[in-house]
Amino acid sequence: MHTASFEGVRDAARQLLGHAVRTPLIESPALNERVGGRVLMKAETLQRAGAFKFRGAWNRISRLTPEELKRGVVAYSSGNHAQAVACAARMMGTSAVIVMPADSPKVKVDGVIGFGGEVRMYDRYTESREDIGEEIARTRGSILVRPFDDPFVIEGQGTIGLEIMEQADAPLDQLVCGASGGGMIAGINLSMAALSPDTPVIAVEPRDYNDMQLSIAAGERLTHAPAKGTICDALMTDRPGELTFPINRRVDRVETVSDAEVAEAVRYAFHTLKLVVEPGGAVSLAAVLAGKVEAKDRTTAVILSGGNVDPALFAAIIEDRFTPAA
Repeated sequence: MHTASFEGVRDAARQLLGHAVRTPLIESPALNERVGGRVLMKAETLQRAGAFKFRGAWNRISRLTPEELKRGVVAYSSGNHAQAVACAARMMGTSAVIVMPADSPKVKVDGVIGFGGEVRMYDRYTESREDIGEEIARTRGSILVRPFDDPFVIEGQGTIGLEIMEQADAPLDQLVCGASGGGMIAGINLSMAALSPDTPVIAVEPRDYNDMQLSIAAGERLTHAPAKGTICDALMTDRPGELTFPINRRVDRVETVSDAEVAEAVRYAFHTLKLVVEPGGAVSLAAVLAGKVEAKDRTTAVILSGGNVDPALFAAIIEDRFTPAA
């Protein structure tokens, strides 16, 4: 069985060449002045389908055999992996069925449909997306493309870390990355362990969806307490992945941010950085702006992981009309 590795990340970089966007590592004098250090932002908002997820989806789907491609692919996701799989499937000339929660942002559902994907809705509070996805795959003979618990997906996401290390013009004092199932940060951990092992990798989660924080502290995969929801719809997984968790145990620490802190980061990104970042994609920036991660006199890499934000929510946030739940 294939196991995720740094060599696999390097191979994924070759696989992605000419297909995925090599996103820029950008710097803002205004942000640097605010925090008193250098912040290098990896703008995965500019990736195909608007988020980092295309890297893993392409690395997995582009390796399917002609026979497998005839049978199509299935995925489950709240939106970014969904769009990435639909996009990669279309590029490879195959069909995609995407299992999405009924409360997914319309912009993400529309994105899947726009890429030619077929959407199957489910209730995230009463149904299992894994069970539904596996049943569709069994019935149709399709290939299930998991959002994070797949070594090729992990390695595809790891190319973010590889690119950061190639693009940074100075040694990194720390790298800050959002976490949910843990595919992106696992891939980045593989890259950082090989290329810059002394650079701390700090994970960030929504305050009430802190399953990785709890799991790292306990040394085993745990779920978080029942939560009412968060504007970070991309980060609502209930526990770390089976494959990702062992890799991610090397993280330096896990910080959490509130919806109010995330909203401030989305607002700041728009007004000051002139960037559109979705809430789930802004948690790393939120941690820096809120002082959860000290950036003074340091060079900090931050992942802006996606830009697929619901227009109504985005408008409310940037116009300062958004009121976070208590």
